[in-house]
Amino acid sequence: MAIKVRDFEVRLTRNKEERKQVRQLRYEVFCLEEGASASEEQKNLGEEYDTYDTYADYMAVLHNGKIVGTYRIIDRDAAEKMGGFYTESEFNLSKIKKVRGNIAEMSRACVKKEYRDDGLVIRLLWAGLCEYVVKRKVVLLFGVPSFVGTNPAQSAQALSYLYYNCLSPSHLLATVLKENLDPSVDPRMTQMNILPRAFVNEDEARKQMTPLIKGYLRLGATFGRGVFIDKPFGTYDVFVLVQTRKIDKIFQKHFAGSENAFDEFDIKEGPLHLLTRIIMSPFTGTAKAIKAFGELFMREDAADIEYIGKDEYENEDK
Repeated sequence: MAIKVRDFEVRLTRNKEERKQVRQLRYEVFCLEEGASASEEQKNLGEEYDTYDTYADYMAVLHNGKIVGTYRIIDRDAAEKMGGFYTESEFNLSKIKKVRGNIAEMSRACVKKEYRDDGLVIRLLWAGLCEYVVKRKVVLLFGVPSFVGTNPAQSAQALSYLYYNCLSPSHLLATVLKENLDPSVDPRMTQMNILPRAFVNEDEARKQMTPLIKGYLRLGATFGRGVFIDKPFGTYDVFVLVQTRKIDKIFQKHFAGSENAFDEFDIKEGPLHLLTRIIMSPFTGTAKAIKAFGELFMREDAADIEYIGKDEYENEDK
């Protein structure tokens, strides 16, 4: 299913040409705009990619047929085919990979420069991501959102705030892999608690956060321990984790009229109970759940939303 708002739509890419457009957009944003390193082959092609793109899904926002925003998604099945997740090159995911059920990594999020001001494209990407979560029954979303630069001290307020207020629970805590840092990076630069707690100001911290990180916080996200300095990419990264059932209670109530709408996504100590009902019990079907997500994220554009194409689950509503 594609979600459409006027002449914009969000959906998974459908062919090689669209996947190529995604990699070209990533090259434009990450390499040309932000200064990430690129191989000669990537420069010649004008595309940014790595080995993890082989089996990844690309969520894309299209405007008049051209891709202007994207997310790369790797779920458990795709990661098993590739020998792991991209995030594992920076953080220890051993606790997270023990969780039963589907888990999915979000990475390489970017929006074409001229489409960033009003936030429509990033909201469409969130709506598309939520559709993916519902259809694939994802219990955990995670990734490594980045700050541009290689000196975490520039975001001391933000990083310290996340450390003192938003760390993941111990049984799901990802930790930075200092041994994977570039040899020129001092391992002490990976600490998040740069400032003492008393010096942290929430307003200043939020000013230093990227729009993506602030979006994750609104979804009730928690964060891993440590900062990874990615010198080739020219960024420093934090680990973010979203437990589907713990999405902020306000959002849940908006979605489903219930603060417990996602309880069936709970993480169990043993095998997960079979999902004998649809993902969000207050709804009568998955398609309605997807529409509720879309209407929330699009807010003032909700009246213009269209759902294009037959949904594979729509018979559940009948």
